Amino acid sequence: MSGANGSGAAVAKSPAGRGSTGNGSAPGYLPGRTLPLAVEFVRQFRRRRTLVMLGLLLALPWILVAAFKIGAGSGQPGSTLRVSDLATEGGLNFAAFALSVSAGFLLVVAVALFCGDTVAGEASWSSLRYLLAAPIPRDRLLRQKLIVAMGYSAAAVICLPLMALLAGTLAFGWSDIRVPGTGETIAALDALPRFGVVIAYALVSQFVVASLAFLLSVGTDSPLGAVGGAVGLVIVSNILQAVETLGPLREFLPTFWNTAWLDALAPQPDYSGMIKGVAVSVTYSAILVALAFRRFRRKDVVS
Repeated sequence: MSGANGSGAAVAKSPAGRGSTGNGSAPGYLPGRTLPLAVEFVRQFRRRRTLVMLGLLLALPWILVAAFKIGAGSGQPGSTLRVSDLATEGGLNFAAFALSVSAGFLLVVAVALFCGDTVAGEASWSSLRYLLAAPIPRDRLLRQKLIVAMGYSAAAVICLPLMALLAGTLAFGWSDIRVPGTGETIAALDALPRFGVVIAYALVSQFVVASLAFLLSVGTDSPLGAVGGAVGLVIVSNILQAVETLGPLREFLPTFWNTAWLDALAPQPDYSGMIKGVAVSVTYSAILVALAFRRFRRKDVVS
């Protein structure tokens, strides 16, 4: 009896003493410490597409400066002042021009690339199953991926206008900003805080692109498919936006309010369009991100 009891005690102790915590996991394993954000930021930064895209965004303002310098005096301004007509009248005007020409496509591609490649890229390289086998909880893996992708998307949206502000100031000086259309002048110190609001709004307006690319990234093994799907959404939305017979329904399109930031640079700023744009963008993105998490919980990463 004593021998049996001793043997039973030994068996009872062996799971906890030989590599188990009592709940089936290994000693020292904490789900909350898997895939730290710093590690994921470094992993994504080392990827070629990250370096190429960030390099392009930082170089674009200098390319535009060179283009304006080479073509100085050859332009013919129209009857109304456009953003491009005022680009060389100071750093703020140049930054507004750079943002206006890049927000509709280049920034869309950048955000779609960072968010669309984050999960689909792992799946295409067959590394997603090994991350989950680490083991990393699915919700945590997706959350960490989303945070990092949005971080790089924010860096893309912010670095371009800031670099344009620097390049434009060095090339064309620092002066008050002129309003497109009317030519009215706003003091630079008064316009600078508004320009910060403009950059923040440009970031929020890209939430729909980011969340759709993220949802498609969860559902496909092709990063290009996820990126192309998100960019295609913007193209289709812009086409539908031109159909005036849709009337008020156009206001629910994800791209309808993308240029509302111009109202913030008016002599009397109007933020009503930007508020509506934020509401539309946040609503769409919340739904798409929720669908992404739901899809990923049921995804078969082995097949």
